[in-house]
Amino acid sequence: MSLPLEAPVEPMLAKKAAKIPDGPMFFEPKWDGFRCIVFREGDEVTLQSRNRKPFNRYFPELPEPLRAALPERCVVDTELVVPGPNGLDFDALSQRIHPAESRVRMLAETTPAEVVVFDLLALGDDDLT
Repeated sequence: MSLPLEAPVEPMLAKKAAKIPDGPMFFEPKWDGFRCIVFREGDEVTLQSRNRKPFNRYFPELPEPLRAALPERCVVDTELVVPGPNGLDFDALSQRIHPAESRVRMLAETTPAEVVVFDLLALGDDDLT
């Protein structure tokens, strides 16, 4: 890939605070998922964990819909989640990190992950960070 941001990229993580800050503020809900940086250049889609490890092996169902939804050259900060009947199912998501490829593929079909996009970090040749 020849994007302005190359893997690995360390995501911005939440920081603990003693109290809620004064003044106007914006916040995002806590998603019950795995943080993931997505790199797309043409047909190539790379998923990277918050610890800068590759995720593609564990989420084979995601590159195709990401190719369809994202600009051709971009880097996005996301969260991978598995929706369940009672909300997001972190246990089902955690089972996806498994050494057996056959189990990963079966779980990709029975409990597919989805992507929540937080931030566009790069678009085309522009680093937006």
